[in-house]
Amino acid sequence: MRCPYCGNDDTQVKDSRPTEDSGAIRRRRICSGCGGRFTTFERVQLRDLTVVKKSGRKVPFDREKLARSVNTALRKRSVDPERSERMISGIVRQLESLGEVEVTSDQIGEYVMEGLKGLDDVAFVRFASVYKNFSAADDFRSFLSELAKDPGPAAVDDD
Repeated sequence: MRCPYCGNDDTQVKDSRPTEDSGAIRRRRICSGCGGRFTTFERVQLRDLTVVKKSGRKVPFDREKLARSVNTALRKRSVDPERSERMISGIVRQLESLGEVEVTSDQIGEYVMEGLKGLDDVAFVRFASVYKNFSAADDFRSFLSELAKDPGPAAVDDD
């Protein structure tokens, strides 16, 4: 692993341990050249995914971009970061298990919406407002009324 400080290729692993969700290995490293210390994460990657945007443009899948989108929706919500990390890892596993090298941005968006719906209602609506490109308050009203008609498995019958 190359040192991020000096570019030296000779670094040593000082400590390895699994992350909290056991989805990655966290490694503490030290550079033999400059003495710099840094952390790396090692994850299993089944295949290199390519995202096909709505415009037709193709870009490499970026797990960090997915995490930023989810964390933006969850900002200032009381959701345990470990739960959101498990959701993100689950989405990545779903995408990889599709058996396709190319996935659409719509597929990713639907998986995120599904995950957020079970995690936090406010984050779900926040993400939906961006994903579905809400432009007016009526868009929110329509979305929420559709949600009220089909509340999903978490609904409680008041009758």
